Amino acid sequence: MIKIGVIGVGHLGKIHLQCLKNINTIDLIGFYDNDDATATEVEKTYQVTRFASLLDLINECDAIDIVAPTSFHHQLAMQVLTNGKHVFLEKPITSTLSEAKEIVSYSKAHNLKVQVGHVERFNDAYIEAKPYLHNPLFIEAHRLAEFNPRGTDVSVVLDLMIHDIDILLSIIQSPISRISANGVSIISHQPDIANARIEFENGATANLTASRIALKKMRKMRIFQPNAYITMDFFKKETNVMHLRDYVPADDNDTFPLILDLGENKGKKRVFIETPHSPAINAIETELRCFADSIINDKPCAIAAEDGYNALIVAYQIMEMMEKQERKIKLSNSQR
Repeated sequence: MIKIGVIGVGHLGKIHLQCLKNINTIDLIGFYDNDDATATEVEKTYQVTRFASLLDLINECDAIDIVAPTSFHHQLAMQVLTNGKHVFLEKPITSTLSEAKEIVSYSKAHNLKVQVGHVERFNDAYIEAKPYLHNPLFIEAHRLAEFNPRGTDVSVVLDLMIHDIDILLSIIQSPISRISANGVSIISHQPDIANARIEFENGATANLTASRIALKKMRKMRIFQPNAYITMDFFKKETNVMHLRDYVPADDNDTFPLILDLGENKGKKRVFIETPHSPAINAIETELRCFADSIINDKPCAIAAEDGYNALIVAYQIMEMMEKQERKIKLSNSQR
């Protein structure tokens, strides 16, 4: 069994605690949180030991699950790593690229596991869609959330859009050729809504929108590829696949076949609609199981530190383009 401790038991940290308790390959040693009121309540409710010293918790564990605010990720992760312990680190991996690069370099040099919590890779919708993803050419994603002060210490790009950036990089294996983006601050001091257009060298294009000031939640991705249209609803955990095949006369024997006439002697296509279903899973519990398994069997993490770093690189490129666009608008307004 792997001895694991948790740093940070806020809203998400509590969920991690419960998930860790459900995994039979994990021995949940305890947690550390410097908020006395929260820690006291969590210790009583979850029957998990509270450690008054962070170092004492680290020393008692094989690995640490860090569920603290992003601004503390680098400091905490490096403290754990330099003490020779593995790390599970919530997304985004860190606040800055230099911090992420240090974590990647140190963990590789010292053969320590670092898994990043890009949990949507374990979402039922993505798992069901993966077998159908072949050469995506256009991707459109909307990730909208109601306002919550939690997470507003960073841009909406790091808070929400980075989920879709990670999914995007996992399904399009091609370098990025161009990024354009816009974003505005509405409530917080960081951009609360953002849109990015990402173009890849293989011709694929993605349009990503993220907002944390929506009236209702939405987490959808639409993927268009040759002869197929795939939708993923990460919120409802549902996938729909519409794909085309060449029409054959035998199709007329089916009841109510969907036939698409391309016109002008271009032939016909048969439309097939599938709604794949897999056994429902707890995405957070599954990612934590994978993390423990990577340590026990000494194999690569499902979402390694490099993956988190690569997603962060794209996120910063998007934020840089947003800042350039904002400066351009301000300059234009000042010249009127």
